[in-house]
Amino acid sequence: MFLTFDDGPIPEVTPWVLETLKKHKAKATFFCIGDNIRKHPRLFKQILVEGHAVGNHTFHHSNGWKTSAKVYLEDVKLCQEEMESNSVKSNLFRPPYGKCTSAQARAILKDHQHIIMWDIISKDYSERVSKAGCFSRIQNRAKPGSIIVFHDSLKAERNMKYALEKTLETFSDYQFSRIDLL
Repeated sequence: MFLTFDDGPIPEVTPWVLETLKKHKAKATFFCIGDNIRKHPRLFKQILVEGHAVGNHTFHHSNGWKTSAKVYLEDVKLCQEEMESNSVKSNLFRPPYGKCTSAQARAILKDHQHIIMWDIISKDYSERVSKAGCFSRIQNRAKPGSIIVFHDSLKAERNMKYALEKTLETFSDYQFSRIDLL
């Protein structure tokens, strides 16, 4: 199984995620927002030092369906440059909201990026989903090879903390790996 975390890194949530993953000997992939990398470079580097993978999640968390191709691709490039300024080269990309146009996707793929989607979104960010409901979404859908989306963000913190811990405990017989090692 593959645990992924979108929208970080942020000091209020990401350190807890890293500590929890370490406690359960799990690895994950973090799709980082470039602006958060710029604000928290030490935390970005800590993700890597602890053996996790990182990917591009645009610089400003742009919605591809609401952004011109030119502006969107510039946002992708800015995030890539921010990662590279921290000595990281990643070919993993996840579109914010899972939304990019076919033209944007073609340009990203042409730039040798792998677009990583998912089969389970925890909905940890939703105020309409309880923490138990968040975990239930995962428990009822998870299978070997599943790619699960969590968010290391303030909005998702409450649900994510509960659902991540329960996921790691419930599926302790599974190996949680980095996507770049597929």
